[in-house]
Amino acid sequence: MCSGSCAKCLGITIICLACLCALANILLFFPGGKIVSENGYISDEVWYFGGLLGSGVVSIFPALVFLGLKNNDCCGCCGNESCGKRFAMFSSIIFAAIGFVGAGYCFVVSAVAINKGPKCLIGVGPNGKEVWGYIFNDGEYLGNPNLWKLCPNDVVPWNLTLFSLLLIMSGVQAVLCAIQAINGLIGTICGDCKCCGCCGGEGTV
Repeated sequence: MCSGSCAKCLGITIICLACLCALANILLFFPGGKIVSENGYISDEVWYFGGLLGSGVVSIFPALVFLGLKNNDCCGCCGNESCGKRFAMFSSIIFAAIGFVGAGYCFVVSAVAINKGPKCLIGVGPNGKEVWGYIFNDGEYLGNPNLWKLCPNDVVPWNLTLFSLLLIMSGVQAVLCAIQAINGLIGTICGDCKCCGCCGGEGTV
């Protein structure tokens, strides 16, 4: 497959995953699918915006660059038709690295959140106010669903499902960015399959 066409395919996939990651992050602000009255009920890792920023905003910019590679103007340096295309493919390696970092950030945040578990209702304070905090240690609840009952309102399956989805999708994004880095390197060295040509015609690289 031509390097430009491959980059376009990767870009479309990354954008779709970025939108899903952003949605998952937003849903995490509603523990158990319910609106909470205080921010203290929400797990700390939700506020790190792994899905919104890491796998969302940060990943979208490289994906847009990948989408534009297919139609990038390859007329360029000193009459060399392939120069502009090669430079564009080289720059995509840098953007792929940025996307990889963003996806990696979301992956790490999600892994930490899964290991810690969600905040659960610990009890009621002297003033009658509910006290929420972490009650699980080192992912012990993952292998014992009976412990989930200690956390009301289905908060555990809600957080576990959404953070697991973020973990998987950010992992896929990281892999796709790594593939584009390799694809960009190949495009830089070998050029794309076709070039638009400086006079409206097509030429091969």
